[in-house]
Amino acid sequence: MKILLIGEYSNVHWSLAEGLRQLGHQVTVVSDGDGWKNYPRDVDITRQSTGFCHTVRYLIHLKHVLKRLKGYDVVQLINPVFLELKPARILPFYKQLKRQNRSVFMGAYGMDRYWVKAGMDCTTLEYSDFNLGTSLRTNTDNDRFISEWLYGDKGWLNKVVAFDCQGIVAGLYEYHAAYTRHFRLPEKVRFIPFPVPVASDCEPRPTHHPVRFFIGIQSQRSAYKGTDIMLKALQRLAHDYPHDVETVIAEDVPFQQYARMMEHSDVLLDQLYSYTPAMNGLLAMSKGLVLVGGGEEEHYKLLGEEKLRPIVNVKPNEESVYTALKQLLEDPHLIYRLKKESIAYVRRHHDPVRVAQQYVDFWQHMQKPENQHLSHHIL
Repeated sequence: MKILLIGEYSNVHWSLAEGLRQLGHQVTVVSDGDGWKNYPRDVDITRQSTGFCHTVRYLIHLKHVLKRLKGYDVVQLINPVFLELKPARILPFYKQLKRQNRSVFMGAYGMDRYWVKAGMDCTTLEYSDFNLGTSLRTNTDNDRFISEWLYGDKGWLNKVVAFDCQGIVAGLYEYHAAYTRHFRLPEKVRFIPFPVPVASDCEPRPTHHPVRFFIGIQSQRSAYKGTDIMLKALQRLAHDYPHDVETVIAEDVPFQQYARMMEHSDVLLDQLYSYTPAMNGLLAMSKGLVLVGGGEEEHYKLLGEEKLRPIVNVKPNEESVYTALKQLLEDPHLIYRLKKESIAYVRRHHDPVRVAQQYVDFWQHMQKPENQHLSHHIL
């Protein structure tokens, strides 16, 4: 197949492309590298700024690039907002991609209208980026996301693309739960794990002393992602056990530097409000780190995993994180066992070739004439 992947979040599309290429497919990745993270891509569509001159250059460049993006069997969008433009300007590019290619699919991999709705209803999930039980979380990020995605043009575009596209791939349990609530025919939405490679000779490293705890911080999204609370718990642990804890903090660093810093650690703290490990957490697990974050039973059930439980699941509060970190600190044998299980878990569920085949199976299933009626069923 000839496959076009547009946009990037945390190296999802590039990792998927590598798996697809190993299966013999022709793949082109078009993205801006996910901003400052600077992930690899085949065609760069970075927008330099929102200034007038840069905007004009960006639009000219996009038109030139999209003219050449035709004849693909599958186009996969990272998000309904897959270009650095206002939604009204994105829609014509979406329509052009659909005209020029056989089918268009959309990823449910991050922030969008249905993710906001799932958090705001306080029933889809026990907790999320938007709710804790029946209470809504309030911060400036959430206010902006609610305005843009629930009531603004981004939400409008999301509904248009979700209705019109051939199918939707959800990368986490939470996104799958959010979308299937709104489709009359849930077959249009398929959960497929994120692709994450593991080196064939990867084995867990001996645990350092002091134990090395790693946390990555996006300064603009710390409260939203919960790293502010996780950092407080870690700093408290370091204060209580000054000779047994080493803290490594990566703040707003490019991906390659982030990965190097992570490799030499023992434990990663990530995604406080998640049910499921996302790409950063999975990357750490693939390198033999223990993940402290989201690992609820719902996500294991969706994967069909009955035995492995490598993720140290925490509830979204400082005390839960602190208690989990303390238990790890007091049991180095547990750390080593979870390191081994982490590698085994990623190999079993996130191998890029295996994941890529799941994508191919879904794309081809949805392209069959008898399944065309599934495309336009959304509440």
